[in-house]
Amino acid sequence: MRLIRAGLTANRAAALRLTWWTLLAAAPALVSGKALAVAVDQGFLLDRPRTAALGLGVFALSTLGGAWAGRQTYPWLAEIVEPLRDRLLRDVVTGTLHRATAPPDAFRTPSDGSAAVAVARLTRQVEAVRDALAGQLMLLWQFVLTVAAVVAGTAVLAPAAVPLVAGPLLVALALFAALAPATVRRQRAAFDAEEALAGRTVATVTALRDIVACGAQEHARRDALDAVHTHLRTARALASVSALRRLIVALGAHSPLLLVVLAAPDLRERGMTAGAIVGVLAYVLATLEPAVRLLVQGLGASWLRLAVAAERLAEAARRPEPPPDPHPALRPVDGSAALTGIVFAYGPGAEPVLDGLDLTLADGEHLVVVGPSGIGKSTLAAVLAGMLPPDSGRAALGGAPLDRIARHDLVRARVLVPQDPYVFAGTLGENLRYLAPDTPDHALTDALMELGLDGLAERIGGTDGAVDPATLSSGERALVALARAYLSDARLVVLDEVTRHLDAAAERRVEEAFRRRPGTVVTLAHRMSLAPRADRVLLLDGTHPSTGTHAALLAQVPLYAELVGHWGTGAADPGRTGAGRTAAGLSSPGAASDRSSSRPAADPAP
Repeated sequence: MRLIRAGLTANRAAALRLTWWTLLAAAPALVSGKALAVAVDQGFLLDRPRTAALGLGVFALSTLGGAWAGRQTYPWLAEIVEPLRDRLLRDVVTGTLHRATAPPDAFRTPSDGSAAVAVARLTRQVEAVRDALAGQLMLLWQFVLTVAAVVAGTAVLAPAAVPLVAGPLLVALALFAALAPATVRRQRAAFDAEEALAGRTVATVTALRDIVACGAQEHARRDALDAVHTHLRTARALASVSALRRLIVALGAHSPLLLVVLAAPDLRERGMTAGAIVGVLAYVLATLEPAVRLLVQGLGASWLRLAVAAERLAEAARRPEPPPDPHPALRPVDGSAALTGIVFAYGPGAEPVLDGLDLTLADGEHLVVVGPSGIGKSTLAAVLAGMLPPDSGRAALGGAPLDRIARHDLVRARVLVPQDPYVFAGTLGENLRYLAPDTPDHALTDALMELGLDGLAERIGGTDGAVDPATLSSGERALVALARAYLSDARLVVLDEVTRHLDAAAERRVEEAFRRRPGTVVTLAHRMSLAPRADRVLLLDGTHPSTGTHAALLAQVPLYAELVGHWGTGAADPGRTGAGRTAAGLSSPGAASDRSSSRPAADPAP
């Protein structure tokens, strides 16, 4: 009901036009019975073919006019429904993202199919709400006006027949209302079973390797089939209740027809003409029966889907209330950062990926983080950006503890560009301005030149050109994400091996551009060539991290010298356990994290 009220109040002009055209579309319901009565009584029975033809002509013209008026209702219906759909999608996406980022341990729990549930909500359930809402508005308008026209026309044509038509209709509507709560419960159970089946399917498919390794195929099969059978049972239960709607249609629309036919002799004795009886039958058969059938079978089913789906989507759109904080939120003053005694492990029984890490960054400093693949570099980036809360220790940004910084302030204070950056379908300018919507055109142009994106901009028609992510190379997607971070207001920029998509010359150009940009830059390196040009280098080795200049580490730390030597000869990284981590989201709100692992101090390959 809140959706319907919101749609009608947001566009009153469209609602008024919809009412007007629906009223005209219901005109045949008022005219048809009288026209047929005139054709029978004053035409056929009196042997006046012209009068009969005139009555039938009026009936035909009113039907055609009603069909034309019905066609005019749909554009105004769309004016009400489509903005509601857009708002609902926006609310669900926003609520889902807020709920996904709210729990502090969201990144530590295994997948439970929540992504599949979100997809189900954004596809089937939102579309169900849109379609059902459009049907509700149209059917309600038509039903109310049609029933009013039928009752009024019957009262004018044959007052004695009104109880025969209105009585069964009222009983049918009462039964329909009484049946609604049970049907709502079963529809809700069907939606729950659908979401559970989607979640179970995704969880099973994504864990196939582990299931086979553990020999748990039979257990996984039983769980999947249990979800399928539950979904089947709820669907059958819903179908059994839905079958009762046909009986309601028979009671509300077919029984008046039978009653009028059976009472015809008595009605004739009471002065009703044969034409009037035919007119009443026309009202019931041609007008009331379709209206009741649409109400009970169409409106009933779609109303239930709308009610339950809207309820589910309202839960998804609800943003979690932040827990009460006894301490006021703090705001970072600059791009400095400090990690003290940081310990982080992916699960209670796992070896820590970061164990007692201490790191201090001055505002404006450029740090390069190196180490064997899978050693925890992306985990460090996520902790530093506030995406992963440490198990113990203290993390601060700009002098403020990360857990004391409000989310909107944190988003503005730091930006993390993951290994696989996200570029969305839209214009190039929309992609670049995502973190800084007020960026002027000249700053956009300067950033394109600074980072080497001017070629892409020229190819697609400037910053107003449409970006199709599928047609961009990995290097072009990386440059778009880097330019997005470059244009942001963030004083701390964390680059999680994003420059691995660029050649050495483009990487050097990006590095120099960010060096000229105010703020602190932390680069997780995939090439050791970045290390000599950094202010400091952090080497992660899984046991005792080392920090210093490139020259100092080269002279004092054998592993660092080995890494430099392997890079220089083109050999694989020592200690390589797997390449790449996952990353998702846009530059600032995105999260790059290493997967949970039981191996000591190693991030596993996906």
